[in-house]
Amino acid sequence: MSRLRDLVAAELATPTPAPIAAFARELAARFPGARAVLFYGSILRTGDLSGVLDYYVLTARPPEGWRGVFSRILWPDVSYHEIEHAGATLRAKVASMTVAQFQAAAAGARLDTTIWARFVQPSALVWAADGARDAVIDAVADACRTAAGFAQALGPVGAVPGALWTALFHETYQAELRVEKSGREVSILAFDPPRYERVMDAALADQGAPMSEGERAARRKAWRTRKRMGKPLNVARLMKAAFTFQGASRYAAWKIQRHTGVAIEITPWRERHPILAAPRVLLKVWNSRRG
Repeated sequence: MSRLRDLVAAELATPTPAPIAAFARELAARFPGARAVLFYGSILRTGDLSGVLDYYVLTARPPEGWRGVFSRILWPDVSYHEIEHAGATLRAKVASMTVAQFQAAAAGARLDTTIWARFVQPSALVWAADGARDAVIDAVADACRTAAGFAQALGPVGAVPGALWTALFHETYQAELRVEKSGREVSILAFDPPRYERVMDAALADQGAPMSEGERAARRKAWRTRKRMGKPLNVARLMKAAFTFQGASRYAAWKIQRHTGVAIEITPWRERHPILAAPRVLLKVWNSRRG
């Protein structure tokens, strides 16, 4: 029996509002070979549906064609989707990857840190195909276990869980290209400190014994490699997204209108060539703001 897995299973089973569940079912239908849909992010706790919802779609295999070539090397794929629900337009940014890729990344078997750092935070398993639920629960439990291990290595020896998590998130944010202000790691923990204490306590219980100094040194060495590769991986993913982000034009148009009030028409050409269309769009925004 695993205390950590039981905790994760209960958290992933948390009910979500009907619009979020409806969007998850629609995404499961849109992605070939979908096996599970996870919901995460600030809206999970705020319930504010006016922004962009955040989902991960796990699939049985990568996409077909040339997109699949990129997906095997640099995951996840990112896309933007909209649906109409109960008379309102819902919007979502969706990351997708295979179940196998998710499992390996969550277990810390890859240089990537984003998956286990993301899924040690709260999420909900909104939809799962037959036979997939247990695999996703195991993977998210592994993400928590991986994060807890690095937290013990990077935080002060013998520190309370809050201090360990603070040290971990400080390091992971530094390892990635982030636009958030300094101190973001504190705000993550501030929402529900007891929840993170429960995760660490469960991970330590599963671990069975305090981390030895040799294990701590090995983890620190592993972390240094991951930290060096963090920003280059982010840059590579941004370059990939520039050419593979499906729905990028619609996502950008919505963001521009939301933040500036300038409406951008999405023509078929702009939909196919978002990068080439960007200069004229930005010029329109600039002229509109000047007027």
